Amino acid sequence: MNKLTSSKNSLQGMTNNHGQQEKQSATAPLSVRDLAVAYHKKPVLSGVSFDIPEGQLIGILGPNGAGKSTLIKAVLGLVPKMHGDVRIFGQSYREQRRRIGYVPQRESVDWDFPTHALDVVTMGRYGHLGWFRRPGKKERDLAAHCLEQVGMGDYMYRQISQLSGGQQQRVFLARALVQDADLYFMDEPFAGVDATTEKAIISLLEQLKQQGKTVLVVHHDLATVEEYFDHVLLLNGRLVAGGPTHEVFVPDTLQETYGGRIAMIGSRSEKGQV
Repeated sequence: MNKLTSSKNSLQGMTNNHGQQEKQSATAPLSVRDLAVAYHKKPVLSGVSFDIPEGQLIGILGPNGAGKSTLIKAVLGLVPKMHGDVRIFGQSYREQRRRIGYVPQRESVDWDFPTHALDVVTMGRYGHLGWFRRPGKKERDLAAHCLEQVGMGDYMYRQISQLSGGQQQRVFLARALVQDADLYFMDEPFAGVDATTEKAIISLLEQLKQQGKTVLVVHHDLATVEEYFDHVLLLNGRLVAGGPTHEVFVPDTLQETYGGRIAMIGSRSEKGQV
């Protein structure tokens, strides 16, 4: 059985003492059962099960190739599952998609598309408008406000191709913010950003948490995990451990997750390239 904590607010283990799968939570922001994903018949994730507590910042950690981004994409239906079940607030993704915000990896976006920052953010309102309504002044004003919140108010009419990497990332954060979701997925939002953008991201995460939102973040920098996240999921093709950061982010579970790629210093760890 995975090493999962048993405290009230922890991520709950999904097998009982008889090895039988437990029922999915009807209230958890995200409930996953026995999720398995393969690329070209090569397993990437296997037997992943957990519930996510509401109103928390969750770090998804693991070495390269561990299945972190795949987990998010499988939950959002962007890659097919071999088997398993995913519930968002007790329902399917399709039924709850308006309650979900997503920030993909910056490298996966075509930044040469001819549009400016305000239009990119305004697109985040399409899920609320439906197929036949076009965004109007209300939606554009809200998008402009969200750009201001991430420090990009002066760049709202700048072509996205003319923005720096950190500025592009903040535009996508504003797009997620304008969706006014209850559950957010962010795939490596800190990757390759400058210090200003990192501060903007942290400020946004804290703001979302204060509003009762739940945020899952794929993250690589182990040195900042304890500062940034309330809970963590440790992945390496399977769920190694999950729960409150102070209980799960410890030498034993990190060693099991990263193996020889992690150097232990005292009671905590520092990461090199993983």
